Amino acid sequence: MFRPFLYSGLLLSVFSGFAQAETVINRGNDTDPASLNQQLTVTVGEARLFSDLYQGLLTEDAKGTIIPGVAETWEVSPDGITYIFHLRKNAKWSNGDPVTAQDFLFAFRRIMDPATAAPYANVLFPIKNAEAVATGKMPKEQLGVDTPDDYTVKFTLKAPTPYFLQLMTHHTALPLHRKSVEKYGEKFTTPGNLVTNGAYQLISFVPNDKITMKKNPYYYNADKVKIDVVNWLPFEDRSACMRRFEAKEVQTCSDVPAEQMDYVRKTFGSQLHIAPQLGSYFLDIKGKDGSPLKDARVRRAISMVIDREFIAREVWRGTMLPSYSFVPPGIDNYISGGVKQTYANEDILDREDKAKTLLQEAGVTPDSLTLELYYNTSENHKNVMAAIADMLKNIGIKAKLNEMEGTTYFNYLREGGDFNLARDGWIADYSDPQSYLFLYKTGSSFNYPKWSDKAYDALLDQASVTADLKARAVILADAERLLLREQVIIPLLTYASRALVSDQVEGWQDNIKDVHATQWLSLKQ
Repeated sequence: MFRPFLYSGLLLSVFSGFAQAETVINRGNDTDPASLNQQLTVTVGEARLFSDLYQGLLTEDAKGTIIPGVAETWEVSPDGITYIFHLRKNAKWSNGDPVTAQDFLFAFRRIMDPATAAPYANVLFPIKNAEAVATGKMPKEQLGVDTPDDYTVKFTLKAPTPYFLQLMTHHTALPLHRKSVEKYGEKFTTPGNLVTNGAYQLISFVPNDKITMKKNPYYYNADKVKIDVVNWLPFEDRSACMRRFEAKEVQTCSDVPAEQMDYVRKTFGSQLHIAPQLGSYFLDIKGKDGSPLKDARVRRAISMVIDREFIAREVWRGTMLPSYSFVPPGIDNYISGGVKQTYANEDILDREDKAKTLLQEAGVTPDSLTLELYYNTSENHKNVMAAIADMLKNIGIKAKLNEMEGTTYFNYLREGGDFNLARDGWIADYSDPQSYLFLYKTGSSFNYPKWSDKAYDALLDQASVTADLKARAVILADAERLLLREQVIIPLLTYASRALVSDQVEGWQDNIKDVHATQWLSLKQ
């Protein structure tokens, strides 16, 4: 486990020699990336890095609003099936090469190639033949992406997709520099090899220390990028980032320690940013074959006994909201009021009594079941799981905590690792319920419990080809009801973004997507 305070002096000394010549910002991130290959990454912390390194056909401004990226203009057919993007002629890679339509075509075909094993490939399944290509049933040349000329990218969808423009800002839709990828293979992401088209280019990556990026001189908007160098520092220990922020060694922290929220509010005042976020914080339930966890009654009993209001109030100090829904409130293209657990408004003591009855019906006697509660390194997550362990005692279930380092945690879950209950979270890639519900479709790489239900899959398939948005919303709501009834997951909280932003930083705007690319920021001199 790294200790961030060991390198604080070194960091300052490295940049003291040229700080006057270049504007440098130090930004705290949740953890190191598992990879800098955008087609293999899945976390929000990784997405922050890609927002600096790359730019897609479309991008997001400081408010999180979709704006032109590499594409200056675009058009959509009346039936919502065809999207045509027209690329700007002055977009260049960090080595000076022009960014062309073929760079996007190469990237889309590569992410759908089964050999790439991209965990997020299914987010692009609205594209015609994408699922068939990703599952090896069709050649990648049949993917519904065409390039009529060097500066035009055309998409054909399998059905109208209301969130497709939002999807074009996602890291799965970023282009790749074909020559460097083919030349270096898996090493194309290393410093010196990585060729990017965003506002910044990669200079160095020292694990457990920092990732250094420098302004890309070939970026078409480089003259408006105010910060020359950005250092991304990993802080799984949120308190460590806070201490560095207080010492003015770090200008932004991506999160804060919830258990110290009173101190944070008092000490930092307006430098603490808390904003609504389109995200869900929940538990996955798996268990080995033959485990009581394979019984939906046991899973439901565990969910019923968890006091979300206590966790939101005492653990997160009011910076998260209790939730009984998987799809968060405020999302577009959904039914009014969303879907909630049927016991959401019941008293916690009544729920405990019903939970004990469910366990008895399932043949689970008091103190006969011991569960491991998995979570990725973070004092906030640890405190949540410790609270849940105490709550489970009330219905005769024992629990112990199992912490894993953030860089390996989600890989472990995705690759089929064994667990009982595992902390999970999801920030919407686009404002649509499908951004959540697709996670638990059979075969999804994010379906950590490896749950499979034909009725659930059929509902999602039906929704994917339903053009009427109201009818589609009803179908998706039925899917969420089924998921919550089976209780394969336990919704706990609705996210709010929490960040520390120095008064020295200008251009930061709170938004529901919690996106804050460095190119929109500047530092007061």
